[in-house]
Amino acid sequence: MLPNIPYTDHKRIVIIGAGFGGLALGRELAKRDDLQVVIIDKNNFHQFQPLFYQVATAGLEPSSISFPLRKAFQSKKNVHIRVTEVISINTNRKSLETTLGEITYDFLVIATGATTNYFGMKEIEERAIPMKSVSEALALRNRVLQNLEDALAVDTDDEREGLMSVVIVGGGPTGVELSGSLAEMKKYILPKDYPELDFSNMKIYLLEGLDKLLSVMSEESSKKSRKYLEEMGVEILTGQAVAGYDGKHVTTKQGMKIRTDNLIWAAGVKANALKGINPEVLVKGGRIKVDEFNRVQGYTDVFAIGDVASMSEGKFENGHPQLAQPAMQQGKALAKNIWRALDEKPPVPFKYNDLGSMATVGRNKAVVDLPFIKFQGFFAWLTWMFIHLISIVGVKNKVLTFINWFWSYVTFDQSLRLILTPKVLAPGFVEEPEPQHAKPAGV
Repeated sequence: MLPNIPYTDHKRIVIIGAGFGGLALGRELAKRDDLQVVIIDKNNFHQFQPLFYQVATAGLEPSSISFPLRKAFQSKKNVHIRVTEVISINTNRKSLETTLGEITYDFLVIATGATTNYFGMKEIEERAIPMKSVSEALALRNRVLQNLEDALAVDTDDEREGLMSVVIVGGGPTGVELSGSLAEMKKYILPKDYPELDFSNMKIYLLEGLDKLLSVMSEESSKKSRKYLEEMGVEILTGQAVAGYDGKHVTTKQGMKIRTDNLIWAAGVKANALKGINPEVLVKGGRIKVDEFNRVQGYTDVFAIGDVASMSEGKFENGHPQLAQPAMQQGKALAKNIWRALDEKPPVPFKYNDLGSMATVGRNKAVVDLPFIKFQGFFAWLTWMFIHLISIVGVKNKVLTFINWFWSYVTFDQSLRLILTPKVLAPGFVEEPEPQHAKPAGV
């Protein structure tokens, strides 16, 4: 197989990764016709990560928070998209080795984002449920719903408790939002679906190694989110660091032991670094050290943005937060600096504009920290919904998400509780069509 990217007289910018940073960069660069932009991703769609937890809890369909990359660049003849995986980078040859073959570049931008960090615990990695992609969120939805089906058919209370109970590790926004959403399902929805089950047996635990939730947010938001979750029935265990998981029991370094068949890991991330980059520029969490222009240290034509990049700037001496906003801002700033380089102008240093942080806990409950004000409750919840709704890519996705949210709010219900297990086909296999039965005469 070959990548088959046409050669032109224009400079070729290759972007690895179509997350928030890569998509923002690609959209800006595509505005100029004198550049050739190549976007590489292992998926053919962009994923809206902040709403993965709603896919996992049957609030949204995966398609509502995903957007086809080719649709995003339909009218841009200078943009070429290749669905492939990068094996390594050869900076001497200015090329990438991919599963489609070699792709050369004039400028390379690494925007590969981050993946789940298990901190070297193989036992956890093999048995825990991560949530860093749409497919993983869908797998979590399947697991929770299938376990409830299985709980109807077990003999012992211990087995039933294990199937129904959930332990979420990580008290950041993902852990808080997921535990709140599960608590609402337990209260409003699941008892109607499974009247034969006693949902007092369904325990939802939220474990955090630090002494508070939402450690990156204000003290008010941390305390309020904890109060909300406790009122919703979530058992919050701070100061508890997970030590192991055998598939039946979660153990902590502090001596706790919790029965569950469902361990959800939202405790940390590490950068998706690539082979071929000088290991000396990798810092904590596998991030790539970059200068104030997002240029990888030691290179003049290789850049990194978003979660994978570590830029020391002001109070962010260990890198910017691994969130959507820094990635998008870096992508837009880098596009302008690439334009400036082509116009033989000096680059402009990147300055992060911190727009604040927010997290939703449940129905009418959220916490918001803005640079000029901090607030919680119903208005914070409306703010959270508005910001996330306008950030979703695609008008259709915005409309579908709003409809689902409105329906869930009015009815206290969701209609997406489907166990969808994909069928894996062997390479080259063509599934036979269902046999068509003959119709009776005269029909």
